Amino acid sequence: MTNVPPTAESAILAGAEPRTNTRKVFIKTYGCQMNVYDSERMGDALTGDGYQAVDTVEAADLILINTCHIREKAAEKVYSQLGRLAKLKKQRNAEGGDLMVAVAGCVAQAEGQEIIRRAPVVDVVIGPQTYHRLPQALAKARQGERVVETDFPAEDKFDGLPNTSARAIRARGVAAFLTVQEGCDKFCTFCVVPYTRGAEVSRPVDRIVQEAQRLVDAGVREITLLGQNVNAWHGKGADGREWGLGELVRRLAEIDGLVRIRYTTSHPRDMDDSLIAAHRDLPELMPYLHLPVQSGSDAILKAMNRRHTADEYVRLVERIRAARPDIALSGDFIVGFPGETDADFENTMDLIREVNYAAAFSFKYSIRPGTPGAGMEDQVAEAVKTERLARLQALLSEQTRAFGRQCMGKTVDLLLEKPGRNTHQIVGRSPWLQPVIVDAKAGKIGDIVSVRITETDSSSLFAERVEC
Repeated sequence: MTNVPPTAESAILAGAEPRTNTRKVFIKTYGCQMNVYDSERMGDALTGDGYQAVDTVEAADLILINTCHIREKAAEKVYSQLGRLAKLKKQRNAEGGDLMVAVAGCVAQAEGQEIIRRAPVVDVVIGPQTYHRLPQALAKARQGERVVETDFPAEDKFDGLPNTSARAIRARGVAAFLTVQEGCDKFCTFCVVPYTRGAEVSRPVDRIVQEAQRLVDAGVREITLLGQNVNAWHGKGADGREWGLGELVRRLAEIDGLVRIRYTTSHPRDMDDSLIAAHRDLPELMPYLHLPVQSGSDAILKAMNRRHTADEYVRLVERIRAARPDIALSGDFIVGFPGETDADFENTMDLIREVNYAAAFSFKYSIRPGTPGAGMEDQVAEAVKTERLARLQALLSEQTRAFGRQCMGKTVDLLLEKPGRNTHQIVGRSPWLQPVIVDAKAGKIGDIVSVRITETDSSSLFAERVEC
């Protein structure tokens, strides 16, 4: 999945709020959009169990940390954070309180009982496939049991979750995430996802449509479909045929009031003709595609077990652009994978120049225990990885800036999503996912307005409203 930037870990212990006798929960989320969605659904489950969300740990009776395992030393950072929370819990309990701490997400799945052993502060450890059991796990913990729920249950976790209330949906904004697929069967040699999220599972069409309809009925105008390999989604459609993501998107586009659809993250091997045709045919499907390639070297792609070549990836991009010429591409890149030579790295740079990305995420390879890559020979020196990453990011940054400059003077539709940094501004997203800042008089949150791009900087665009 594409990562969202985590808030500084020190912020978790900042601030203060008055306490009451009502159960309160503070949820801290790290990682990808799916973790954001998971935190929201865990929040829904806890609301049904009598909890109220708060903004600081000091106001909480339950602190829930939803973790991500994609970054280097992710587990150690979690243990460091739990060490700080132990001090707060000791202080609270000395004052007669009863603070509980739970760890969820991919680090919870990977570490399991080790978290219980190393971090006495933790009452509950719960994996991504079992968070529907969170209220029951907390009930056991309140009886003195330290609970670990990290299996891959046969039941569908979504069946065990309450529907999100219309009030909660409205509070989250006019753009929403909706998980349609989880897990991964690809087993890339650098990746922990198959071990922390399990095998690929697709949610049924009717459940997805029902959840999307509830979101739209509560005021959502844009939905991003989520999955570790979202374009591997498949299910039996209303016509009795096996559908892929392209057919699912067409069905969702029929929902009155749903004006924008996005999806992430895709795998090149699952990008089929139906999905490409949906980009051609559906104005609701936004012209932005995150399509990770990781490397431009066939030798490294083979070592990564990506099961496609660099040329196959480039030809796929050409087909997508032929169907939707205005589409913006983003990607993921790993530099310094074991055995990567200077020539392999230059192949990656060549691919980037050929494809020309609007945005990208790039990382130095870091060992993930339990993955095949961890035991590979020819690990690349850290200094070499650092130098390569700097060069690669410089090229990608220039491409992103160039894409922003190409938007100058264009008139685009803008979905207004949230207030700006001051009362005179409002912020929306362009069709290509860029944040765009306009005068607050341009409209209200939820409106789609026509704007002309007038200025660009390193991270945002600025625009003025255009009367149709």
